[in-house]
Amino acid sequence: MEKLEDWAMSPASPVFAGRVALVTGAAHGFGRAIAVTLASRGAHVWAVDIIETELSETLATMEREAGFGGQGRIAVCDVTNEAEVNRVVAQVVDQSGRLDILVNNAGGVVGQRHKPIEDVTRDDWQRVVDVNLTGVFHMARAVAPVMKRQRYGRIVNVSSGAGRSFSLTGIQAYASAKAGQIGFTRQLARELGPYQITVNNVAPGFVRSNPSTEKQWQAMGPEGQAALLEDIALQRLGTAQDIAEAVAFFASNAAQWVSGQVISVDGGSQMF
Repeated sequence: MEKLEDWAMSPASPVFAGRVALVTGAAHGFGRAIAVTLASRGAHVWAVDIIETELSETLATMEREAGFGGQGRIAVCDVTNEAEVNRVVAQVVDQSGRLDILVNNAGGVVGQRHKPIEDVTRDDWQRVVDVNLTGVFHMARAVAPVMKRQRYGRIVNVSSGAGRSFSLTGIQAYASAKAGQIGFTRQLARELGPYQITVNNVAPGFVRSNPSTEKQWQAMGPEGQAALLEDIALQRLGTAQDIAEAVAFFASNAAQWVSGQVISVDGGSQMF
């Protein structure tokens, strides 16, 4: 498919030519950057999200940036709904013939803010866990039989520095679900390895990539923003493209002997 030297020379190369990818949470932010990056390097990308209106912009960007035969498709899917997940995966395989790459990026704090633990309801907890952990389980379970038949697959889960340390949001369920996702990554890597399926994890630091993180950044104020930057070795915030590049590495054959691993993409943050 691709050669290691193709990756090393330039990202503008057909690294994913002929591959079929499914990216969740692709309406904006990390997910959009990941979908566009894979399409620009030759993949046939299915971008899925629950936010239908913004998916059309992702599709337009994929079509504009696609290269080396890459293509873009979109589908609406709530990853917390196993029936919808099964339907979308079946649609991808039916229309594209295979499924090589799954990027589990859907997640977030679902509009919640920090509350003392004694004030967190079971529903608060479950909503966050469902989208950040159970949705990853739904997707992985649906694609595993396809990838096993192919004896090829790349699963990349997008967690958070919160899963390796603590959450800047203070939301207990978010930190717990992301930590659980990292454990799930390692366990699945062990289970699927004999089928030549790799499973890895990208743990981003703080990035102003969507409305939620933008609100968080503004709420920090000048002093909080300066303190956050001071704790980052590279002295800058990351971008959605920084995260997309790490995902692309794990999804490529440059990482064909890498599985069960977590990369912190955080600029050298002391927090995580």
